Amino acid sequence: MERDYPLKFSPDKVETPCFVVDTDCLRHNLSILATVKQRTGCKILLALKGFAMHRVFPLIRETLDGICASSPDEARLGREEFQREVHTFAAAYSQRDMEEIITLSNHIVFNSFGQWNRFKDMIHQSGRDISCGIRVNPEHSEGATPIYDPCSPGSRLGVRLVDFKGQDLTGISGLHFHTLCEQNSDALERTVDAFERSFGPYIHGLSWINFGGGHHITRPDYDIDRLCRVIDRIKTRYGVQVYLEPGEAVALNAGVLVATVLDIITNDMPIAILDTSAATHMPDVIEMPYRPFIIGSGKVGEKVHSYRLGGLSCLAGDTIGEYSFDKPLGVGDKLVFTDMAIYSMVKTNTFNGVRLPSILLFDPEKNHLETVRVFGYDDYKNRLS
Repeated sequence: MERDYPLKFSPDKVETPCFVVDTDCLRHNLSILATVKQRTGCKILLALKGFAMHRVFPLIRETLDGICASSPDEARLGREEFQREVHTFAAAYSQRDMEEIITLSNHIVFNSFGQWNRFKDMIHQSGRDISCGIRVNPEHSEGATPIYDPCSPGSRLGVRLVDFKGQDLTGISGLHFHTLCEQNSDALERTVDAFERSFGPYIHGLSWINFGGGHHITRPDYDIDRLCRVIDRIKTRYGVQVYLEPGEAVALNAGVLVATVLDIITNDMPIAILDTSAATHMPDVIEMPYRPFIIGSGKVGEKVHSYRLGGLSCLAGDTIGEYSFDKPLGVGDKLVFTDMAIYSMVKTNTFNGVRLPSILLFDPEKNHLETVRVFGYDDYKNRLS
């Protein structure tokens, strides 16, 4: 989201590159999510795929009901560090994965009836009270970017109505759907309409419905009243517990990535080489693609001095974007990329041996910067062998 906002700490006080997460911003987001819970009685889970900084789990679990995981490792992190409900979904489970997931999860959602039928006896024989569900595909697309659209033609995610009809639902407690990516509640309402048209007859007698993620609930223009109406409608009509599992909404605008200019070169236009990288520290910049916002910047040509910003890796396309600034950039200048707590932190990698950004936590009330983690050579070496 391209908007300037006041930075509460001085970038000059941190070694770069580093992620800095603001506890006040987290609390602000959590207060909004708490309001939704209070108004509707829904349960909200933290999607670890979007934000998994377990240092702040004690703060987040004061409001949220648990986590949703997509792997045994995420489920284990949720069980050990979040210590509330653990909901697990994956496109498919191996025998080894399921053996571990059964010991960790309260809910397990299956992507096909084939997987459910393969593992249901193992779950029943475990002696654990595990609620099982099926992910369905409402065949209703809301995503503007195909790579993030789980309902695109040929999608591998969710059971379509044609494959759902006639299946034995014995042992199934709920249904899960997911269509959204950084969207408002009007997109959710349209999805729920499509979901009800297809799967409404199967909901009666179930215990829960999971609305998935992608809800930008903590965005300033998000229509919370509409969200609450949609939740209340499903709860009242079918007598089910409604779950939401946002990742972005929990840490939206709660973290920044601070980088330093290492060099300025020229090739058709000035190019600033930074000590960060799109390829290693902000993969979504290339995958989505998108152009992250930098505090104090403008679009190319909007301000006096324009630059292309490039990363450290050898990938020719390791380019973050083109920006303009009021003053010329110089070696040693700090740049602050906004909204970097979500996805960027969990997607970082060590391609080329580029070190991962350090992780800091900022408490505005105490004006205190805490260094949570600094990464080094051993993190690169031990990940490979």
